[in-house]
Amino acid sequence: MALKRCENGHYFDPGKHTSCPSCGVQMIDVPTRPKAGLDAPPAQSPAAQKATPAPGPGSQKVSGDDGVTVALGMKKQGIDPVVGWLVCTAGPDRGRDYRIRSERNFIGRGEESDIAIRGDNTISRENHASITFNPRNRQFRLHSGTGRGLVYLNDEQIDEASPLGSGDRIDLGQTKLLFVPLVGETFTWEE
Repeated sequence: MALKRCENGHYFDPGKHTSCPSCGVQMIDVPTRPKAGLDAPPAQSPAAQKATPAPGPGSQKVSGDDGVTVALGMKKQGIDPVVGWLVCTAGPDRGRDYRIRSERNFIGRGEESDIAIRGDNTISRENHASITFNPRNRQFRLHSGTGRGLVYLNDEQIDEASPLGSGDRIDLGQTKLLFVPLVGETFTWEE
């Protein structure tokens, strides 16, 4: 797969996209950010750069919003610590582990998924399922996604959000995962 670099520094697959999906349509004012890091200022589409007037005398820049949505735990602590894991016990990626972070974690086989299970083609590319961790009450939940495949929790199909407990088994496609929480009643990341 040969990647192409757009004028804003984003890499994309020209076999899948006719133009850079990060930049969006050139005539729409959509701020973008290079994937390299959170510290880079957001880039603007060429149309937005032309339409943005230069700051005049007495104008002020509003600080505090850099355009990136961060998890609540990450905002308070400056990092996004692991709150639990999924361990693959059966399937093509047997033995691999996946980190669960605070708030929403989307599961799929695509690279953009928070939990990317790449070896199992029976898992939807995007949003086969998701796991949420609520930092306020320290509870985990498993959600069925918008993908085609079904989600099973302890051998029962789920259609609604279901609480997750230590040692629960999750089945997606040909993959079986074991849920291992870190944060809970006995441990929490201190604020």
